[in-house]
Amino acid sequence: MLRPIRTLAAAAAALALVSACNSASTKGTGPGKPGEGPGNSRGVTADAIKVGGIVSMTSASGYSKKDTDLGAKARYMRANAEGGVNGRKIDYLGAEDDGQDPAKNMAAARKLVQQDKVFAVSPMSSVTFSGADFLEQEKVPTFGWGTLPSFCGPRYIYGFNGCLVPTPGGTLNQTWPEGIATILGGAQGKSVAVIANDSDAGKFGIRTFQQGFASAGFTVAYAKASVPATAVPSDWSAYVKEILESNGGKAPDAVVSVMQTPNNIGLFTALKRSGYKGLLSDPTDYDPGLLAKDATKQALDGVHVLLQFQPFESTDPKMAQFKADIKAAAGGQDVPLNMHMLTGYMSADLFVSIAQKAGKDLTVESFQSAAQSFSDTGTLVGDRAEPKGQKDSFGCGALVQLKNGAYEVSVPFKCYEPIPFK
Repeated sequence: MLRPIRTLAAAAAALALVSACNSASTKGTGPGKPGEGPGNSRGVTADAIKVGGIVSMTSASGYSKKDTDLGAKARYMRANAEGGVNGRKIDYLGAEDDGQDPAKNMAAARKLVQQDKVFAVSPMSSVTFSGADFLEQEKVPTFGWGTLPSFCGPRYIYGFNGCLVPTPGGTLNQTWPEGIATILGGAQGKSVAVIANDSDAGKFGIRTFQQGFASAGFTVAYAKASVPATAVPSDWSAYVKEILESNGGKAPDAVVSVMQTPNNIGLFTALKRSGYKGLLSDPTDYDPGLLAKDATKQALDGVHVLLQFQPFESTDPKMAQFKADIKAAAGGQDVPLNMHMLTGYMSADLFVSIAQKAGKDLTVESFQSAAQSFSDTGTLVGDRAEPKGQKDSFGCGALVQLKNGAYEVSVPFKCYEPIPFK
């Protein structure tokens, strides 16, 4: 039931004509309240569950998360090959491109709910999530990477590895600070600079990681969300100067970038040219596709990348399954793996797992009821539990380092005790 992209235009035209018939296949009639299709089963028929995604396939900087869509498709394909979810196949419409634009993010959410009549949105992967309040109001189960505040607190929105930017009263994942402390031989007496884009995600990243590194024992010498989010700077000298003088006039022991690949390439290249010899780290550049260009490979060489899932180098059977599923979704071709694929895959996996638990009578209420007592262990993101994940992260992760043109595990996948967020 996975719908090829080229058929979507024709399918959209036909949707209006058949919507009345689809309604007849579910319980009840009439428009219902917000979030309620007929019988509170919007997007659910006797043999299918309709799901869509929202992904930043394009952006002004050229950065793309398009492979998030492939990852979700891979997981849904396997679910369908195994007989579906309680006998229903996943009808995955593919992902809408929000272009990292808040207006487009909202438009994509409205289209999926009001026009396409999806039961769920999975994956949602972007640096903006302006459609969050709408999806919550419409009671649409939504799954993605919990790097935005909207994944922390709402009833219908779930992070595949929990809530990563909690409100006070929640907890912080300590994978990154503790991992870097391991590499540096301890945090005591060590300093760190944290830099991010001037965006909602960047500001929350600074707030959370500043607290996390301080709690791990680091001196946070610099913490600013100051880099423009709309365009990559052509001159990094001002940022580099500030960072290199931030530790009492000296350079910090580590520079942590909470930014995307184009910014990281520019920043790290400028730092290296300045003679900086400390540790460099970011949460986005685990992508073998980046190694195809010598300039990119050189810029990112030596960088430790934060992962919140098992590294692709893992021998875990679940990683072997992931690789096989991606190959199947790519038409049998071996494609370079990247973290966006894992984001889409694990977003879809959490949705499928909760929907399976909800049973044959799938409604928004039965789904939410199943989520309220959901837990499993040993996944590619560690042990999962809801509703814990709507307030806390699952606390697991690893670090890998790009070294001599290949990624190596620098800190193995491990679960850390989270700390209270203040």
